[in-house]
Amino acid sequence: MRLPLRGGHRRDVGGAEDPAAPGASTMPRVLFPLLIIAITIVIDIATPSTAQVAPLLVAAPVVAAATLSVRTTAAFSAVVIGLTVALNVYHDVWGQLSSDMTLASACAVGIASIVGAAIRQQRETELRQVRSVAGAAQRALLRPLPPRIDRLALHSVYLAAEAEAQIGGDLYEALPTPYGARVLIGDVRGKGLPAVGVSAVLTGCFREAAYREPTIGEVAGRLEETALREIARDDPSEAYSERFTTALLVEIPPDEPVARIVHLGHPEPLLIDGATVTSHMPDRPGLPIGLGGLVGTLPVPQTIAFRPGERLLLYTDGFIEARNENGVYFPLAASVARHAEGALADLVTALRRDLLRHAGRQLADDAALVVIERLPSTPPPL
Repeated sequence: MRLPLRGGHRRDVGGAEDPAAPGASTMPRVLFPLLIIAITIVIDIATPSTAQVAPLLVAAPVVAAATLSVRTTAAFSAVVIGLTVALNVYHDVWGQLSSDMTLASACAVGIASIVGAAIRQQRETELRQVRSVAGAAQRALLRPLPPRIDRLALHSVYLAAEAEAQIGGDLYEALPTPYGARVLIGDVRGKGLPAVGVSAVLTGCFREAAYREPTIGEVAGRLEETALREIARDDPSEAYSERFTTALLVEIPPDEPVARIVHLGHPEPLLIDGATVTSHMPDRPGLPIGLGGLVGTLPVPQTIAFRPGERLLLYTDGFIEARNENGVYFPLAASVARHAEGALADLVTALRRDLLRHAGRQLADDAALVVIERLPSTPPPL
């Protein structure tokens, strides 16, 4: 299921179309039980009455109960019971013990199939409600990025590892602030609801601190304080434990052709200049959020050139740790270089496609990616 969102953002949550979802086509699912009935009737008519092929008709309502509505399952059950009676009469075995047992079996299986279909539909309704709530929570947590901030264009993608997952531990945000555009991308260690809780807390903290703190290093300090406070609240004994979040913070001032980056134990960003892709390793890397108190100082931003026409690609480790069947990691930089000169949306779409193809569409970890392009300055009017 793919959920395209506004703001140059695409979120993929994996999995195939829910067969019970409203609007899903029922015709292919109806054909299979019909095919079972048709084949069984042909074989039964073509064989002697002693062959007893008619009991195979009960497979039709069983299959219908697995994929179709209660009403459709009841219709198939009724058809199977009627055909069982008709075949018994056709073979002149009506009233015999074997024919009575066949008819009783058809009735019992039909009733059981109807009950099974009702239970399945009830659970699917509950699941759709849970997915709806999870989707709303995900949209609140990972809001669609704005397509433009000043003279910056942004595009992003999020891929969930689990087919049924709506929420993961990867996070990102981009905000216009008085100090320029500020961007966060991070990866919470762990999975499930604990990772979601940390992701929500850190994203909320960033949205506030990005507007208030005068430097991107101080924004990182606020994130560290928040993470430690949350860890201490949950379990004071876990301070400086394995509950941490790797992250990159980026500040792009509107009046300078530079980007200021704070590395917090996160994979280094890629700078794209035409077909040239450069990996920017940090001069002074910081510790992940939640472990920064071990050094006791604010992380130092690294300033790199970021000129009009260039792109900055931020990603989580799901984009570089995905392996193919031979255990080879996904070559993100090489994939970026192949598609670097296309439009921003085309670049993100191509990277998503290459990643899924490399991993055989089975991701072991969530994967998030944000691409920022500095647009040329608007020429002054003549």
